[in-house]
Amino acid sequence: MLTGKQRSYLKSIAHNMDPIFQVGKNGITENFIKQVEDALEARELLKIKVLNNSLLDATEVANEVAEATSAEFVQSIGNKFVIYKESEENKTIELPR
Repeated sequence: MLTGKQRSYLKSIAHNMDPIFQVGKNGITENFIKQVEDALEARELLKIKVLNNSLLDATEVANEVAEATSAEFVQSIGNKFVIYKESEENKTIELPR
């Protein structure tokens, strides 16, 4: 579980990030989850965009993806959301205590 201070720190890092994944009308597939897991291992922090044609709510998608990948939901703004998962081998983000 992330503390408020840690969540705030992750939000500040994610602010300038571009989304590297998009959720479209196909929704969340097994292949999408696998790709997100691989990207989380490499980057730890991801921003994902939910396209307008998907008819899904960004917060619902964020919670579903976070649960499926064992990641932490950081924030959701508009049609974008941010998730975090500490990397096993490539730890780059040092969270405040």
